[in-house]
Order: sequence, then structure tokens, then C-alpha cells
Amino acid sequence: MLALEAASIVAIANRLDERFERAVEILVECRGKAVVTGMGKSGLICRKIAATLASTGTPAAFLHAAEAMHGDFGVVSREDVIIAVSHSGETDEIVSLLPLIKRYGLPLIALTGAPDSTLGQAADVVLDTGVPEEACPLGLAPTSSTTAALALGDALAVALLDRKGFTEADFALLHPSGSLGRRLLKVADLMHVGDAVPLVKPSTPFAETVLEITGKRLGVTGVVNDDGELIGIVTDGDLRRGLGRTTEIRQLSAADLMTTSPKTIEEGALAARALAEMERHSITSLFVLAPGTRQPAGVLHLHDLLKARVA
Repeated sequence: MLALEAASIVAIANRLDERFERAVEILVECRGKAVVTGMGKSGLICRKIAATLASTGTPAAFLHAAEAMHGDFGVVSREDVIIAVSHSGETDEIVSLLPLIKRYGLPLIALTGAPDSTLGQAADVVLDTGVPEEACPLGLAPTSSTTAALALGDALAVALLDRKGFTEADFALLHPSGSLGRRLLKVADLMHVGDAVPLVKPSTPFAETVLEITGKRLGVTGVVNDDGELIGIVTDGDLRRGLGRTTEIRQLSAADLMTTSPKTIEEGALAARALAEMERHSITSLFVLAPGTRQPAGVLHLHDLLKARVA
């Protein structure tokens, strides 16, 4: 069964030609949305195609072909493109929609296994989803044919993604709560900024350094020079090590306690990369530098990554 379905994808891949390119062009030029319509099992495939298009930068919606004839066609605007999916190309509900589609003057892309069908002849572009045979042993249940249609829909979405220059950042914006989106979160999305960033000067006394670390509740403070450049950090561990070196704690300053050459990261870096840096160096925080400077723009703590479920 799986071999038959795999063969169906190979079959449509071998048929890709200028018609596929024309379909992509129509969708690139579309000023509205792609409306994907079908019935039955093909309708379920349409829902997936519409969802994939929408999540990769091409506005799209599913339209149930039967409901379209009872008012739901109102979701369609004159700037939209119709993608109709029907293996036979003779599905009654789809055929009934054709005059309305033509009346609106909408471009029509057909995904069908019968290019010479009523749907195929009415379409501006026909993408042939014909398969050697269904995987169903009875040859009745749509199996290989729906797999082929789904794969072709994915191919359209990926081609459009490439043509539109859709990036990882764009994907993250459209997937803010999913695991994929979380993997694409940027450091700038999670870091502490402004007054929440713990900072002291090299001359800051021990007690004030402790207060800065405690008050900002990140277990660390940056140490900046008079130009606001990061020259070191003081962590809870640095405080303990400082106490182990002397009993005259009031004589200690941030400069006496700090670790020089702290690990930093750019605000445009992926949060997943920040997590990898923390794990590699066995640290729990990274200062974020403003572009092209050594000045802190923020600070990122391991707890921020845990809360965002990046880790």
C-alpha cells in the first residue's frame, strides 16, 4: 500500500511542467486569498492545503463546495483565486460552482486526475493528480489520489514560500504558540531590557553589587565602564568566591569580583542558539549586546528560555 502511494507522488512529480509554474504565478499575483474548495475526502485534503498555504505566507481559506451554493460563497472576493480539488473532475457540487466562479471572473486552478473533465476544461490551469491505481484493494476508497493531491498542494505552498522570500522570522510570527514557532523565537523576544537589566560600575562596592544582583533577581549583574561598555559580569558564584578570598568584604568592589570576557550573544540570534551556548559553557545567563557595540541591550536568563518552552 505504501509503495503504491509513494508511486503516486513520483508519478505527479514526473508530470510537473509549465502548468505548475503558471499556477504558482497566478497565486503570486493574487491580491486576495487562495480559496481551496472540494468535497468528501478531497475536501479534507483541501483543508490541509489551505492551512499549509496560510501558515507559509499565502492567505488562504477552505470553502466547502456544497455550503458554497447556500451562501458560503460570500467569503470569496473578486481578488481571490480558486483552487478546486476533484479526482474525477465531475463532482456535482464543484461543477455547480463553475458558473459562479466564471461570473466573478476568478482564476481557477484545478487539481484533478481527469484533465479532460468538466472541471479540467473550465480551469485556467490544470494540475494532473492522476495516479496509476488506488492503494485501496477494492479500488474504491480515495487513497493514492488524495496523497497525490496533498503532495501537489504542499509543492505549491513551498514554491510560493520560496518565491515570496518567506523567512524563518515570518514563520515564527505565524506560529507563536507551536513548538516550531518556539524554536524560531529570537533572543530579542525573550530578553530583559531597560531598568530590568542589572548593571554596576567597576568601583561599585560589594554591598551595592549584591543588592543589584538580588534586586533584579537574575543571579547576575553586568559590569560596565564609563562608556557603557560591558567589561565583565558578577554572578552569585563570583560573590561566594570573593568571600572565600577575604574577610574584609567592605573593601571589595565589582572589579575585584567580576569575571572578565563574559559570554554574550546578539539580539537577532535564535533563542535555541542561546540555549546551546548556555549548555556549552555551563552558564545560566547571557548578556545581549547592541548591534556593533559592546554596550548591553539586554540580558537573557535560562529561566526565560524555560518559560518560553524553548528548552
